[in-house]
Amino acid sequence: MPPAIRAAVMPAPHAPIELRELPWPELTPGSAMIRTRFSEVCGTDVHLHHGKLSGVPYPIIPGHVSVGELAAIRGTMRDVDGVAFKEGDMVTFLDVHETCGQCHACLVTKQTTRCPSRKVYGITYGVADGPLGGWADHIWMKPGIKLLRFPKGVDPALFIAGGCGLVTSVHAVERGEVRLGQSVAVLGAGPVGIAAAALARLSGAHPVVVIGDPVPRLEFAKTMGATHVIGLGVAPADRAAEVRALTGGRGVDVVIEAAGDPRAVTQALDLARDGGKVVIAGQYTDGGDVPLNPHWQINRKHVDLRGCWGCDFSHFHRAVAVLAEQGKALPWSGAISGRYRLDQAAEALAAVERRDVIKAVIEP
Repeated sequence: MPPAIRAAVMPAPHAPIELRELPWPELTPGSAMIRTRFSEVCGTDVHLHHGKLSGVPYPIIPGHVSVGELAAIRGTMRDVDGVAFKEGDMVTFLDVHETCGQCHACLVTKQTTRCPSRKVYGITYGVADGPLGGWADHIWMKPGIKLLRFPKGVDPALFIAGGCGLVTSVHAVERGEVRLGQSVAVLGAGPVGIAAAALARLSGAHPVVVIGDPVPRLEFAKTMGATHVIGLGVAPADRAAEVRALTGGRGVDVVIEAAGDPRAVTQALDLARDGGKVVIAGQYTDGGDVPLNPHWQINRKHVDLRGCWGCDFSHFHRAVAVLAEQGKALPWSGAISGRYRLDQAAEALAAVERRDVIKAVIEP
């Protein structure tokens, strides 16, 4: 008889995290089981616990970005290069699943992150659907899942240290079209903001300014490529003045908002130069309205304003490629400032909510 799966379950918004045992799923051809090595605890999990995301089928097993070893495979599963996976391979996987490939978003606009059929591990799958979240000792890889093998020399801890923040920031930097010699400001010093600053610097941007708090996160941002940091104790108008002083009075070429606070959107528009780009990547939940002046902040400045929602397989693939080629240039693993057992998932969640850690990782 297959073993039971131990999982940390979020029963409902605001309810205590519970340890449960779940049945091993029936593996059909094209499916697999991962023995979880790492699963992240991120801001999305805090939002889930606060009930801020719609359509979540509680109870759920959180953990939407994870790393593990293939423990069992049924049939043949291949990577994007056609190489078959084998048991023992260290892999991660695209948490977004079941995009239909047939709708307007998938086929016409080619925005698969907006496919209405998409499901997400650790977020929109419930316990009733099976072990489909990373806060568990095993994760079920459903047929059609997109697996990604880590190349030799890539420590999977580096990937989970970036986690969803890394893959989201790959998308955000792509949306901002960051180029050599451009100036970049990043709002937010959490995992997304720090990874965005790192990728901007690796892309040849200078200066790279990170605005946020608390101080330890800003200090880590400097080790990850930020050339300048500004704390939230500085008034918004003074922050904008500092950024203009660093850019000849113009403002930056690209602003990436990764703060999650709606007020950061107004600040982002103020930091961009005339004709600059502003990428909004942090507004994953509805934080409310914010005043802005369309004439002065958008139209007159000729600003290019872009949203950034989720990620696709290309962002996962390129995140791993960056770590393989440039991972040793920056101390990615230093983001992991809290490691927790499965029975400590509630502590990990609380630490992330308090911002006591940069990245919390569960190691079942």
